[in-house]
Amino acid sequence: MRKLIVQQWVTVDNIAAEEDGGLSYVSGEPFTETDQSAFKTEMMRFIESVDVMILGANTYAQSVGYWPSATDQGEYGQKLNNLTKVVASSTLREAPWGDHSPATVTGDPNATIRELKEQDGKDLWLWGSLQLMHSVMSAGLIDEVRMLVCEASRGSGTRLFERRHDLKLLEATPFDHGVVLLRYAIKNGAVA
Repeated sequence: MRKLIVQQWVTVDNIAAEEDGGLSYVSGEPFTETDQSAFKTEMMRFIESVDVMILGANTYAQSVGYWPSATDQGEYGQKLNNLTKVVASSTLREAPWGDHSPATVTGDPNATIRELKEQDGKDLWLWGSLQLMHSVMSAGLIDEVRMLVCEASRGSGTRLFERRHDLKLLEATPFDHGVVLLRYAIKNGAVA
């Protein structure tokens, strides 16, 4: 069975989006062809392990203006753009992705994720989309959370974890630019 993996940029105090919805604490250059960093190597390894990206409507709206033509992101951008995409939305009817294959729109993301998990293929990646992530997490559908912890705190904003979850550490990897990758399996599934 395929896993659903969430990847989120967070501050050290568990903020995944600032009060204005922004991510000003995330810094770094695009993944150019000449970038040989361990961080890029890890991110490339991850993107090779998935073949479906799931986004909420807001993350889709924020991403579609940049990513489909993100030539400055090199091979990483090419791979991201070629992933199969699913957008969870009750209002969108279509979700084009530049010159790439359009995303499929679903009004029932939990049912769609359950169906995708049963199919053959690589793992599924839930990208950003905190509201969707919290809903899917409450339904017990997330298998792994990848936290890219930045050297910053914000004190307030939208937290990655809003409820109690028991986690099992899978990996903790620091990178030269100060980001730490923390990978956790969710042990307790759905939360009431």
